[in-house]
Amino acid sequence: MKRVANWLAITGFVVHAISLVAGLQGHTWETISKGYFLQMLSWSMLLIYLFVWWKFKLDFLSALASPFALLIYLSSFKVAEVQSKLPESLSGLFFGLHIGTLFLSFGLMAMAFGAGVLFLHMERKIKTKEPLTGFRKDLPALSTFDRVNRLCVVWGFPLFTLGIVSGFVWAHPAWGKVITWDPKEIVSLAVWVMYALLFHQRVALGWQGRKPAVMVIWIFAVSVFSLIVVNVFMPTHHSFIQQ
Repeated sequence: MKRVANWLAITGFVVHAISLVAGLQGHTWETISKGYFLQMLSWSMLLIYLFVWWKFKLDFLSALASPFALLIYLSSFKVAEVQSKLPESLSGLFFGLHIGTLFLSFGLMAMAFGAGVLFLHMERKIKTKEPLTGFRKDLPALSTFDRVNRLCVVWGFPLFTLGIVSGFVWAHPAWGKVITWDPKEIVSLAVWVMYALLFHQRVALGWQGRKPAVMVIWIFAVSVFSLIVVNVFMPTHHSFIQQ
């Protein structure tokens, strides 16, 4: 079953990549739809999963990556006709850098979230001495989940920082000021502060185990709130709703 799930993720990644290339034909950053960006996010999650799988050979994360990537991909059809309407100053290579780094960091955050949830689940089972049955018998040691968490945080935070900084830099020529107090900006800054704290505690103080697992779950939860609630229900430059 694990091998089947892994091959499904690989197949989905390849087919998805072909679809993205085909969908970009005849379009520019200014004309592609909001749905295309969600498809890019979905593809980025599969890319990060394959990277983590290559690094640790952990098939269990496909149970998180594949369904979540599929959910995001299916959601993209709801906004497939919503045009991005990007200012010219935000298009081109630099915009690709802004989007690319944030999408990759989100994928890393999702993998850290999955590892954190499983760490807490397995820790509770071990403490209560409950027998491990079913797929849980094949799950790796707690230290492996912690290593996945650390890798994703160490790589993800610099990418997230680069994405945030590039967004603020290009906000000035587009809207006349670096910070517009857009709801997306406020939530993203909150995520960055939490992420920075986790990164510091991980790298400088050597945090391990339960604390980073709990913290990354909260960071991912706020990020999902930003993606769903802020982008859909709040007035923002990043809205998925036609403006």
